[in-house]
Amino acid sequence: MPGDLMRRFIRDRRGNTALIFALSLVPLIFLVGLGLDFSAAAQKRIVLNEAADSAALSMVTPSAMNNENCATAEANAQNIFLGEAQAYVAAHGSGLNYSAPTISGCADNTSTRTVTVSYTASSVNAFPNVLGQSSWQITGSSTATASIAPNINFYLLLDNSPSMDIAATSDGITAMKNATINAPAKGANAGGCAFACHESDPAADDLGNPGGEDNYALAQNLGVVTRIENMASATSSLMTTASQTMTENNATCPDGPGCYQMAIFTFNVQGGTNSQCSSTTIQTIYAPGCAPSSNLSAAKTAASGIDVLEVCTNNDLVCGTNNNDTDTDFETAMNAINNIMPNPGSGTSAGTPQEVLFLVTDGVDDEVNSQSCNEPLDAGTRCQQPFDTSWCTTVKNRGIRIAVLYTEYLPMTSNSWYNEWISGFQSGVATNMQNCASPGLYFEVTTDDDITAAMVKLFQLSVSSARLSQ
Repeated sequence: MPGDLMRRFIRDRRGNTALIFALSLVPLIFLVGLGLDFSAAAQKRIVLNEAADSAALSMVTPSAMNNENCATAEANAQNIFLGEAQAYVAAHGSGLNYSAPTISGCADNTSTRTVTVSYTASSVNAFPNVLGQSSWQITGSSTATASIAPNINFYLLLDNSPSMDIAATSDGITAMKNATINAPAKGANAGGCAFACHESDPAADDLGNPGGEDNYALAQNLGVVTRIENMASATSSLMTTASQTMTENNATCPDGPGCYQMAIFTFNVQGGTNSQCSSTTIQTIYAPGCAPSSNLSAAKTAASGIDVLEVCTNNDLVCGTNNNDTDTDFETAMNAINNIMPNPGSGTSAGTPQEVLFLVTDGVDDEVNSQSCNEPLDAGTRCQQPFDTSWCTTVKNRGIRIAVLYTEYLPMTSNSWYNEWISGFQSGVATNMQNCASPGLYFEVTTDDDITAAMVKLFQLSVSSARLSQ
């Protein structure tokens, strides 16, 4: 009967899997095609975004800023974009339609250049019939900004006090301590000493070293490199970095742009006065006429001669006198360098350079009659304390930036003097030095760290300008 036939057909489940698969095949094909074409388009967008980044940055390099007007820079940027897009097509076959990008924002005769590279392209779909469209549109943009490299005068003020002449590595510290561990109990090396102090009358301090030599000679004989030796080497290397950067800037000194001039000073001068800068009591390492110079080769040679302050017995500056061992007078050094540095300019011409003070120190003040002394010694005539940052404020208020390389004052817990006078404030010295620095211009190194790399990094931070802004 017809009714029975219909009921048997409805109850029959054979062939359902094939039917369900056939019904689901269409959306499956759609989803696979959508995924493949979307992934392909996303990958092409990444490539074109990178091409736009390269094109935008090419217009704000020091070379482009100094030597290319906008028309030339835009043509070069378009070639970079098209070259990267073409390289992708050559490697992956067709499937990407693109044209030259649109470049906007560039202006000639300005100190700052901001450019935007925008593009419109399309990714050809592999499943146009399934998706109902032949391609997907791709768009993107990249913006870069930079300022013309300014002319900058750098004033390096380097701490060459005895506390800075500690062994530069852990092995060196151990070697110095082991070599002096059996020194006379009443001598300056009692208990072992890691400092390579340079003394003109070492016998008076009863050091107990072989042949009566001072710790400076002892370190040399042991092959121990000191922190000040590393600072001298790093300062010398910095001149090479500055020279290379000026070459990248295509700078012609002193007119610039991008000309860097250097003046190098240390905290202490033997005996008190400085014949090259007679108004100061800091030592001139390199500053012809008491001013910075673009002769970085000569500055490099001079920097290699930086050395620790030579003192007499008990760290007095001159034999037969008593300066109470106060050989790190920050107030005098900062006052002197502040008087030497002129007011800064915009850096856009030779006559208006920017000014940067480059300060390298372990951050502990040791002077006589400091009005802000927090820890009086020797009946109130001497104090040791963190560096008073009020001088930093004075310098920064003039528009001069300060780059600080803090070489950690090491916690010498085996030393009775450290435990009595330094340990109470040592942990706060780094924060104090960071407060002295201008924003973004602080770096810290300790034993076994690379002072050269740190100084180069600080220099690069001081002069860097180009960046992607979007």
